[in-house]
Amino acid sequence: QVQLVESGGGLVQAGDSLRLSCVAYGRTFSIGVMGWFRQAPGSERIHVAAITRNGDRTISVDSTRFSVSRDNTKNMLYLDLNNLRPEDTALYFCAAADKDTYGPLDSRDLYYYWGQGTQVTVSS
Repeated sequence: QVQLVESGGGLVQAGDSLRLSCVAYGRTFSIGVMGWFRQAPGSERIHVAAITRNGDRTISVDSTRFSVSRDNTKNMLYLDLNNLRPEDTALYFCAAADKDTYGPLDSRDLYYYWGQGTQVTVSS
C-alpha cells in the first residue's frame, strides 16, 4: 500500500504563487506516474498535471502557470502554482499510479492511490 499526504495549500490573493507538496509513504518503490487533480465545489475532479517516474515526461493543463516536479529520493511530488486566479480555487489532490506508461497521463483511471487533498483558495 501507498499513502499520500498533501500540504502547502492556503488562502492567497490573485496573482500570488503557491507550492503544493505531496509525500508518499509505504511501498513507494512501486510508484510510477504521479499527478495532481483538483475539484471545485459542485464540479468533477479534473486533471492538473502529471509526471512520469524518471521525470522524462510531464504534462500540465496550463504550462505557463503550473509546473510539476518530483524528487524520488525523498518520495516527494510538487506542484508550483503561479499567477493564481480565483477560478483556481479548489481542493487539490495528489495521485499515484502503480506503473509508468507511455500513454496518456491525465486519465483518472491510471491512478490507484489518492491523497486527502489540500485546499487552495484564491481571492480576487
